[in-house]
Amino acid sequence: MHIAVLGGGVVGVTAAYELWKDGHRVTLVEKNDSVGTETSWGNAGMIAPGHSFTWSSPKAPMIMLKSLVMRDQSIRFKPQADLRQWLWCLKFLGQCTAERSAANTARKYAIASYSQLVLHDTVRDVGLDYGKVDRGILYFYRSPERFEAGAEHMQIMARLGHTIEVLDRAQVLALEPALQSVGDRIAGGIYCPTDESGSCHAFTTGLAAHLVKGGVEIRTGETVLALETAGDRVTAARTDKGSVKADAFVMALGNGSAALSRSIGDPLPIWPIKGYSLTIPVGNNPAPPTIGSVDEENLVAVTRFDDMVRVTATAEIAGYSTAHRPSDFAFMASVVRELYPEGADHDRAQMWAGLRPMTPTNLPYIGRRKHANLWYDTGHGHIGWTMSHGSARLLADDVAGRTPALALEAVNDSWERRA
Repeated sequence: MHIAVLGGGVVGVTAAYELWKDGHRVTLVEKNDSVGTETSWGNAGMIAPGHSFTWSSPKAPMIMLKSLVMRDQSIRFKPQADLRQWLWCLKFLGQCTAERSAANTARKYAIASYSQLVLHDTVRDVGLDYGKVDRGILYFYRSPERFEAGAEHMQIMARLGHTIEVLDRAQVLALEPALQSVGDRIAGGIYCPTDESGSCHAFTTGLAAHLVKGGVEIRTGETVLALETAGDRVTAARTDKGSVKADAFVMALGNGSAALSRSIGDPLPIWPIKGYSLTIPVGNNPAPPTIGSVDEENLVAVTRFDDMVRVTATAEIAGYSTAHRPSDFAFMASVVRELYPEGADHDRAQMWAGLRPMTPTNLPYIGRRKHANLWYDTGHGHIGWTMSHGSARLLADDVAGRTPALALEAVNDSWERRA
């Protein structure tokens, strides 16, 4: 079967890979000049099932309200003159009950942990170099009170089956010696030894190159403008360079999926959540980070890929703009400089802002709805790199008529799948 995958981020490329592995003829369409250049470029780079907590939690409404006057909140709400934002927020707030948050976190963890296994299969089969660090991820706390609360909160992951270790200050510094300069400001940490990190962009471009060698057609610099339909089938994807005809289609456009799905009468509630990152060269500095870590009280994540350090922070419920100013990065820059004063060339940091495609449940949409030959694989939010591999295999299983490892109905029980 000829399948057109629309979107060339890590979600689209991994979907193309799994479909190609199943023997399908695959065409991938990406609007940018190369794959993996938007959210897949500047994300934290963490493969972190241990951080699968849903953002739509009972604490989220107050955090969003406080953010209207306080900039130090983990989720910032910036109201827009756009009804779609307000409708999405209402759906998001509807998921912020204790019951919904617990259920969605369990589903999110199931996808993330399964996805990590699929990633390992892919790396074994393809042999990609993407700066992988498989020493785990450290989540550390500065105050004893926050440390105690964090350790209790992480028991949710332990009950779901994730391996966690509670470390005191000395154990944290033994695990990550690069934090010695701030050792007196760290109360303890939670260590997830099976979590890992790596460059999502390097992985995506490397896998795409492998696909091209295998005969997959990747059409870059081509924007999907509309889907042409007849009855309950999609007949073609119309682009700014012509038309892509196929037997089946996969919508993996991230934030672009909202408008395109709306145009065919099948709207998906996806809204962009803006995030910021710094990419800093390690240079000749003697004490760079050695494993991925998260300063939980400042909500700043730090990862190391070969000769660079990636720093991420902030989630803004705003609009579609990726514009940014140096002041947007001042706080995270000060935190990483404090943590790793001899860890990178801090004055050479590259600033970036991108948009995470978030659903109200924080769970991706995988499968069919109204159209018999249109599958969705989109809306992966802030851990798209973590969930992309498993999503791709679940999608390929559904296309092939196999029983997926996770029931798609359980991935997002608020989404009405096509019968």
